[in-house]
Amino acid sequence: MKNITLVSGLAFAGLLSAQTDALPPPGFHHLHLNSTNPEAAIAFYMRQFPSTTKATVAGLPALKAGKVYVLFTKVNAPPPTQPQTAIWHFGWHVVDVQENRRAYEQRKDVHLLPLYTTDEGGSVLVSSDTWPGANGSLGRTKAEIAEAKAKGIQPTHGAGFAYLEGPEGAIIEYQGNLPAERFNHVHLFEQDPYCAELWYQKHLNARVTTAAGRAPYTEANCKVPRPELSWPSLERGGMLRQPGGVTFDDVALTWHVQQNGTPLVSSRGHLADHIGLSVANLEPWIVKLRAEGVKFLKQPYKLGDMRAVMIEGPSREALELVEIK
Repeated sequence: MKNITLVSGLAFAGLLSAQTDALPPPGFHHLHLNSTNPEAAIAFYMRQFPSTTKATVAGLPALKAGKVYVLFTKVNAPPPTQPQTAIWHFGWHVVDVQENRRAYEQRKDVHLLPLYTTDEGGSVLVSSDTWPGANGSLGRTKAEIAEAKAKGIQPTHGAGFAYLEGPEGAIIEYQGNLPAERFNHVHLFEQDPYCAELWYQKHLNARVTTAAGRAPYTEANCKVPRPELSWPSLERGGMLRQPGGVTFDDVALTWHVQQNGTPLVSSRGHLADHIGLSVANLEPWIVKLRAEGVKFLKQPYKLGDMRAVMIEGPSREALELVEIK
């Protein structure tokens, strides 16, 4: 009788594993920000990205960007942006990045962030106004910059990426030239980017955004040496580029390696508080995530008329799974 019970238990565990592994990946639902003045923040984003509209989700003020949302919680004090969390910035595709840049330069409420071209100084507002990236990267190392100078490589001045400062110090990327304006990504720092890909793939059945020609990583080789600094960069000292990421619907969670040795802190309570993902049925996800030892920050709770849980990602980013019937 004990053997029968054991076999039945193993069979049930195997069936449960098959069911949870077969769960379709979540959709991208929202990015959740803390703000002292959500109404003013929403109005700012609507001015800069006219495809967006004002909305309300679960009783919370929201910015609607296509099928996804930026939700806001009103707080009494400016939300911190330091120490650094895993959530770095978020951004939109635009139809013409240079046209957007010219428009933003005329607006008194917009502060454009410079992209430094070397650690010796010099900056541009759009990445395409400096040397193009080398060897498949969006930037150039010091050696590659020297090569560009020696070969007389010129900027293209076309499509590229650029940044502006949003309310309460948010970093907003706008990039193009793309067919239509849309909210397209949240950019994170991960301690080990390729191990983070595996985490999202294992626990959330996410689709990894693998660069062309790059072999898949495994848990045995996902920790790789840190790259060289490269430019253009929001920091004069350069940036460590080690790209990776996953996609939920048509919104990318994309990342680079953590920029220094200071541990990343939890995103909860910071400017960008958490990322919201949508699922059709919450219960099998709860079973799967608990069985896999994923850390729960909040057990099942009500979010308006919806149910949700909150878990922690590999670099302490908070992830909310929302049941959308």
